[in-house]
Amino acid sequence: MSAGEAVAGPDGAPRCPWALSTADYVTYHDQEWGRPVHGDDALFERLSLEAFQSGLSWITILRRRPGFRTAFAAFEIAKVAAFTDEDRERLLADAGIIRNRAKIDATLANARVLTEWAPGELDELIWSHAPDPAGRPVPRTLADVPAVTPESTALSKALKKRGLRFVGPTTAYALMQACGLVDDHLETCVARRSPSGVTLSGRA
Repeated sequence: MSAGEAVAGPDGAPRCPWALSTADYVTYHDQEWGRPVHGDDALFERLSLEAFQSGLSWITILRRRPGFRTAFAAFEIAKVAAFTDEDRERLLADAGIIRNRAKIDATLANARVLTEWAPGELDELIWSHAPDPAGRPVPRTLADVPAVTPESTALSKALKKRGLRFVGPTTAYALMQACGLVDDHLETCVARRSPSGVTLSGRA
């Protein structure tokens, strides 16, 4: 086996190597990562959490996700946009999230920007940057998985142009991976989708 290829998990099924370090990762990898996500609030949550992840490991964010959802009103854009200075101070004191002032401020500011958008506009903008799957080689090893792509750079620029913050090309690509705009599960990974959109293990 070459370095970075899919590795057998606890059930013997091959998975992306990064997914096997913790049980939390296995569940996230199998049930969420790379599955299509739609809806403005859902994508706002993913975008916000990817921004909070910057400079940290994803497991740090994943394990705090329930705390984030509680602290940020389930990431409902309209509710977060209405947060007051008192809410901001509450967030800065909340040990259940990442208490990074710049990232908290960016999340609140992004919500306020997004309230000015039409319903479905965030979803449409993000998904308009999904590359054609036929033009992307299937990754065999982790070395084949990029950190930034022309599409993520374009998405980052589009989001920044519309006033959103903490949306650099790397964060944008992590969002694309997590939300199913690209399928970066390795070639032999049990969670990789077939061209019909069904995972190789048969899960929808």
